[in-house]
Amino acid sequence: MGPEPAAEPEFHPYHHPAAGWGAAKSVTRFMVREGAVTDGPRAIMKMNHENTGFDCPGCAWPDDTKGLHLDICENGIKHVTWEMTRKRVDRAFFAAHSVTELAGWSDYDLENQGRLTEPMVYDPETDHYAPTSWKDAFELVGRTLRELDSPHQASYYTSGRLGNEATFLYQLMARELGTNNLPDCSNMCHEASGRALQAALGTGKGTVDLKDWETTDALFIMGVNVASNAPRMLTALSEAYHRGAKIVHINPLVEAGATRAIIPHDFKDMATFHATRTSTLDLQPRIGGDMALVRGMAKAILEQSASDPKALDREFIDRHTAGFDEYRAVCEATSWEEIERQSGIARPGILEAARVYRDADRSIVSWCLGVTQHEHGVDTVREIVNLLLLRGNLGREGAGPSPVRGHSNVQGNRTCGIDHRPGAEFLDRLADVCAIDPPREHGLDTVRTIEAMRRGEVKVFVAMGGNFALAAPDTPHTYEALRACELTVQVSTKLNRSHIVHGRRALILPCLGRTEKDHQRKGVQSTSVEDSMSMVHLSVGMKRPASPHLLSEPAIVAGMARAALPDSETPWEWYIEDYDRIRDTMARALDGFEDFNRRVRLPLGFRIRQPARELVFLTPSGRAEFSTAALPDVVPAPGTLALGTMRSHDQWNTTIYSDNDRYRGIKNLRTLVFMNEDDMRERGIAKLGPVDITSTAGDGSRRHLHGYLAIPYDIPRGCAAGYMPEMNVLCALGDHSTQSDQPIMKHLKVTITPAT
Repeated sequence: MGPEPAAEPEFHPYHHPAAGWGAAKSVTRFMVREGAVTDGPRAIMKMNHENTGFDCPGCAWPDDTKGLHLDICENGIKHVTWEMTRKRVDRAFFAAHSVTELAGWSDYDLENQGRLTEPMVYDPETDHYAPTSWKDAFELVGRTLRELDSPHQASYYTSGRLGNEATFLYQLMARELGTNNLPDCSNMCHEASGRALQAALGTGKGTVDLKDWETTDALFIMGVNVASNAPRMLTALSEAYHRGAKIVHINPLVEAGATRAIIPHDFKDMATFHATRTSTLDLQPRIGGDMALVRGMAKAILEQSASDPKALDREFIDRHTAGFDEYRAVCEATSWEEIERQSGIARPGILEAARVYRDADRSIVSWCLGVTQHEHGVDTVREIVNLLLLRGNLGREGAGPSPVRGHSNVQGNRTCGIDHRPGAEFLDRLADVCAIDPPREHGLDTVRTIEAMRRGEVKVFVAMGGNFALAAPDTPHTYEALRACELTVQVSTKLNRSHIVHGRRALILPCLGRTEKDHQRKGVQSTSVEDSMSMVHLSVGMKRPASPHLLSEPAIVAGMARAALPDSETPWEWYIEDYDRIRDTMARALDGFEDFNRRVRLPLGFRIRQPARELVFLTPSGRAEFSTAALPDVVPAPGTLALGTMRSHDQWNTTIYSDNDRYRGIKNLRTLVFMNEDDMRERGIAKLGPVDITSTAGDGSRRHLHGYLAIPYDIPRGCAAGYMPEMNVLCALGDHSTQSDQPIMKHLKVTITPAT
């Protein structure tokens, strides 16, 4: 099976509710296409939970607290159906297609070939992948790692799909080998959130749980495309609206999930086509203007407090915070003119948002990559915390900060040790429990790993899941970096671009999916994950593995570790016999995982303790700390636009299910740019007209995309948007935040002109 033929692109603005029958029809078509008309519906009723219910291996939104068995969404069903496909990529496929040929295929066509079935090694003589045994694959990894001049010449990447048990073993292997080179997808998404919350509250995570969402009076949703990125949040928003809570969406684009929705498991609404509003106010700041908007809300609250003392929670501020007077002075010194200019929102809109916040007894602010992927992402998240502190919206039910993580276990990866900047306390405990001598110096994050590979300083790159070649910024330089490696190792379920862009030697190691049974010596095993609200629960695969030659992720890590560390006293093989043994070690090594095996088997698992939720702040002052950063200048220079990359609806991270984006009215097109109609008119660009896009990096270098189609869209003037990973080429490797080291994917400086 080869590439699918292209169809003519279409654009028809979408005016319908999110989810509902549109989602149902989309899921049905997808199941038919993937040959999962039987397995798909069965998975909806029972997937990955030991009893009943659907545990999504996709996003990190928490499981419903009311025991709702149909707590599912369109993207979740597509995710498991995509994994359960009957299509296979076997040795015959690789014999028929060279790597050079596959390099010309689209990313959709690569993944659409199906599940990988056995370990493969690249043969440079034939330019084909060829079968290899697990023993030989592990020996190649182990021998290459042992022959390195320094352990720092290897880097170990992690995507958010990796379960906690495999994560713990993976970081243990890297540190026993002698390096903290542990880049992960957090380096590209929520690093700013973690650093900001750690500085302000002494914790790198949000403090709220799903029950807080069910009781809050006001929700502020910032930089999140709810219907696509966290579709199950639509249920929480609909329920909040029904009980009278206010819902404010803050995003340059008014997305479908910020208008109306029909929840698919609400059979009455489905039958009557009754939609519920999911917003009471929509504000469209310019790209990068969120910090100024939040500063304006805080300024309004402070000004109101002069005549209304109850506008502030002075008791909370005096007892639990530090730096309030300095922050008040910064707000007073920031003019309304500057706030309006930088936010792109007129003062009445900001005052309306402030009024919602002032009138609510309990408020939650939730955000995603629209807030973090900027140079000033850390400052923006800290400004959000500032706003929450003004009214004591912390440490009580229905209130607090709530970052929306993406992949199902991206937060668990960090909790379980994937951190290139580990703390001394964690390393001391790991050394004591696991009897190793972990390195103390900081390792390489994602951007610096790419830079080091390009320079030849990192020679081995191992990736546990993900599609690094596409997810990373500056695509040509990332490709160059991967190709400069002595060995690249990709642990994957499906064929993707990272198998085609590889080192001089390369391995594809196929693993079990989360939907599949994991048989080990002591029986079928379960793995745990941590959702975006710190709940840890078990996931148990239900399906027969796609191939008898697949290994679990923990088994693959253990196999590589034993080959690289033949004299290690770590009981790698013993751990794999029974994952409870891994969890027992984790219970001793990780704060918050005490009594792990018992608590993770409770209904819905357990929540990791959050000191800040209990008003215990592990900061230098022992209090929640206000920040006083100046507003950044985010107004584009004349003739330029601020461009943000984003996902389409029919996409999950770098996995593209189709070239459609239903909620934005797009069919058969991904090479596009959404623009304000006035900006198009000013440049002489017609609807669906071809354009050239040029980005200018901080060092003055330029990157280009040619022949993209312009789509008129409701987006502020001076702003534009398009899809990742296609537009990742526009983000220079050097254009990463000095605050978080994140690539600034949401704030690229571009010019757009009619194609020449």
